[in-house]
Amino acid sequence: MNTALEDILMSFNKEGMISYMNSHPDEYEEAVGLAVKDKQPFSWRAAWLLWSCMEENDPRIKGHLKTIIDCIEGKSDGHKRELIKILLMMELSEEQEGLVFDICMNAWEKVNSAPSVRHTAFKMILRIAKKYPELQNDIVFITQDHYLDSLSPGIRSSVIRMLNEE
Repeated sequence: MNTALEDILMSFNKEGMISYMNSHPDEYEEAVGLAVKDKQPFSWRAAWLLWSCMEENDPRIKGHLKTIIDCIEGKSDGHKRELIKILLMMELSEEQEGLVFDICMNAWEKVNSAPSVRHTAFKMILRIAKKYPELQNDIVFITQDHYLDSLSPGIRSSVIRMLNEE
């Protein structure tokens, strides 16, 4: 038997889900709990919903950062992408940035992964590398043709554009 939130995740459109979350703030903890689990199709949808209705550096997520970071590895591509998108909205500690950088490098280097998860991981890699100039050599290495060739033309163009903005 599904919870009310699980039913909402399966039956409402984006606006309906966001409206539900806004009118049921008590469901936020359940949404975070679902987002870090592997209870599909609810988990990736919960992560997507959290990202859709969170604020920059959202205090409701702040206490869950470690759990989110710890659960990313092993998730499906779409689920991983949504969790990284949540982290992109958050201010991370130096230690958290190190962990997330490694996770995102692993995701980026898997050239057979979905281009969308690789693109999102690359955004995080660049964000962290901006703060730590010693990582610039890593950026040069991971943007060799071997890593770019498997991307769709649109995502490849976006990655190149992000590099040129650096």
